[in-house]
Amino acid sequence: MRVRTGYSRRRVMAAAAAALPLPAWAQEGPFPNRQMRIIVPLAPGGSNDTLGRVVAERLRERFNQNVIVENRPGSASNIGFELVATSAPDGYTLLLAPDSLTVNPALFQNLRYNPQTSFAPVIQLARAAQVLVVRPQLGVSNLAEFIALARARPGALNIASPGNASAGHLTGVLLSMRADTRWTHVPYRGGGPAVTDTLAGTVDALWVTPAPAMPHLRSGALKPLAVSSAVRAAGLPDVPSVAEQGFAGFEVINWQGILAPAGTPPAVIQRLNAAMNAVLEEPPIRARLEDLGFEIVGGPPEVLARTIADNLPRWRDLIRAAGITAD
Repeated sequence: MRVRTGYSRRRVMAAAAAALPLPAWAQEGPFPNRQMRIIVPLAPGGSNDTLGRVVAERLRERFNQNVIVENRPGSASNIGFELVATSAPDGYTLLLAPDSLTVNPALFQNLRYNPQTSFAPVIQLARAAQVLVVRPQLGVSNLAEFIALARARPGALNIASPGNASAGHLTGVLLSMRADTRWTHVPYRGGGPAVTDTLAGTVDALWVTPAPAMPHLRSGALKPLAVSSAVRAAGLPDVPSVAEQGFAGFEVINWQGILAPAGTPPAVIQRLNAAMNAVLEEPPIRARLEDLGFEIVGGPPEVLARTIADNLPRWRDLIRAAGITAD
């Protein structure tokens, strides 16, 4: 004899599924409704730190929520990258990524993140050239004189960068290969500390994104010799490019973007992307960032995804050719 219970298997499974706890992001209501943080994987004072604080300030007003910047420098930015890659995919922890995200896979083994699968692109905020700056006491006024000095004193010049295998370091490597000369690379943990030591005369020169150097270029405390873009940078119109000073085809452009942990809901990504595009369209923000040497990019998340995909093989090939290591 069969006894009918009135419960089908489908109804039992549906009831069990309904009893399961929802993910945190689904329980909290409309996004965002609590504090957010933007992880900057470099020291305070550099271009990424400046950009992160500008974005955080405007998002704070747009979302009516606290948005803080946390600097997590170290291990060539891997500390910050890994922190975000392993954070909850809820949109409340974001990464302001420099292009070292696409460099590090060629330098380090057993990383705890993958640039293309561990993150969800939100927006490419900006791009920027590198600028070669020197202390005036070095006694050079253009790139040709700088290279002549380096050739006369092989390895004696100390050239700083914001970090090993940073855009500044790689720009210097490319130039040394093209100019057939050499100098001593001095890596720092961000553009801010590198600028400070260049001002103090601890190092002779520095390749850096313009933002942290701009006040000192205006005051004359540092002297710009060249920019790494194919043409002159809008923020430094009086500074010739490397290409126009005898090295045709020379170009290095670094990028800055916002990423979230992989698995962040598409609706959250869209909300963040729309808000950040709106921030970039604000005339005072555009003027401020362009004055710091940034070129505004914006657009959908796919722009940043494409930039990451394009840069991975480029830096891998250069690092192998130059024999650059993580040390």
